[in-house]
Amino acid sequence: MRLAPKDFVRSPEALAASYSLSDAQAYARWLATSHYENFHVASFFLPRRLHQDFFNVYSFCRWADDLGDEIGGTQESLRLLAWWREQLQAMYRGECSHPVFVALRGTVDRHGIPIEPLNDLILAFEQDQVVTRYRTWEDLFDYCRRSANPVGRLVLYLCGYQDPERRRLSDSTCTALQLANFWQDVGVDLEKDRIYVPLETLERHGSSVEEVQARRATAAFRAALHEAVDRAEGLFREGLPLARMLSPRLSLDIALFSRGGMLVLEKIRRQDYDVFALRPYISKGERFRLLLRTLVEVAVARAA
Repeated sequence: MRLAPKDFVRSPEALAASYSLSDAQAYARWLATSHYENFHVASFFLPRRLHQDFFNVYSFCRWADDLGDEIGGTQESLRLLAWWREQLQAMYRGECSHPVFVALRGTVDRHGIPIEPLNDLILAFEQDQVVTRYRTWEDLFDYCRRSANPVGRLVLYLCGYQDPERRRLSDSTCTALQLANFWQDVGVDLEKDRIYVPLETLERHGSSVEEVQARRATAAFRAALHEAVDRAEGLFREGLPLARMLSPRLSLDIALFSRGGMLVLEKIRRQDYDVFALRPYISKGERFRLLLRTLVEVAVARAA
């Protein structure tokens, strides 16, 4: 049954149906390949043997994301996210009926994935329902530890890496990617009354929540976003060595993620930190040039 999460939970037939492993894997594959954000899902450069596992993990994340942001009511989202956690816990006990978990169970077993990164993602989506402001950088980084860093750790598990150093570098890269997305989408997040630039940073530069809500790119706001962009770029640079510590195919994917995020930050700088007038994005042509440049950089680094 090909239903997006918000439609699936409203369908008694879908919820009550039983799903074979092949049906569940097909659903995860459809969910992963039909969504507009899937430019990087199961990238061409990943080994084909891992594609289904990436689809399965992505489908879990997509469901948690949609239960948080696509349902239309805070209390109902919290109720469904609690139900999603119950389904996750049941899967780790060996009980699963939902197609996402029927598919995911084999992935978890094959790669030794613990429950923590998956549960942390649910916690982050629950936090999104009740927290829309962050006072300090420490508060924001604490959120990123649940909302972004688990994704990188899941990728490392899928590719056979479990050591602390790679996790540390992955955490830096994932937090940087999330920050770059926040600074790119300041105006978009306002539609959900969310402001991720730390309040103390706004205040230190003479800006305010009211100024952001009014979508005014004042000198004070630009100064605050300048600091925020610098923070993200520093984390990207801290995580760059990770690409040299991975298999060639995964190395290229990680390098592309990082270079793409850094290009978004560069675009924000070029438009003098006014993200209200124009949302910075990477065009298809820029993606292609970024791919070629990254291929050369990765090849040279490995040869050296």
